[in-house]
Amino acid sequence: MVSVKRVYEMPAAGDGERFLVERLWPRGIKKDALAMTAWIKEAAPSGDLRRWFGHDPSKWDEFRRRYFTELDRNPEVLRPLLEAAARGRITLLYSARDTEHNSAVALAEYLLKRLSSPLA
Repeated sequence: MVSVKRVYEMPAAGDGERFLVERLWPRGIKKDALAMTAWIKEAAPSGDLRRWFGHDPSKWDEFRRRYFTELDRNPEVLRPLLEAAARGRITLLYSARDTEHNSAVALAEYLLKRLSSPLA
């Protein structure tokens, strides 16, 4: 239902709707060249949290906790993602090199919990 993919990977038919979920535009990608439904930069971690994390895997658990708190405080930014996921598969696009410890992976986890919750 929710998957993640680096922006540098080619789109695939099975991606469904594709959303860039980074606060900053990815380096080396022209804005008109990225196949995506929308750029939802408000769903990305705050600049302060992003800088604090610095893609340090040792901070991963605390990063997720803080990021989920930010998302809990601003649930409206997730509406386009949740609505699209209710229609079918979505792919969250990210640019980080680390494929296991990045905000899109954390966001996918958060969305899947919201989608499986009876209050979603």
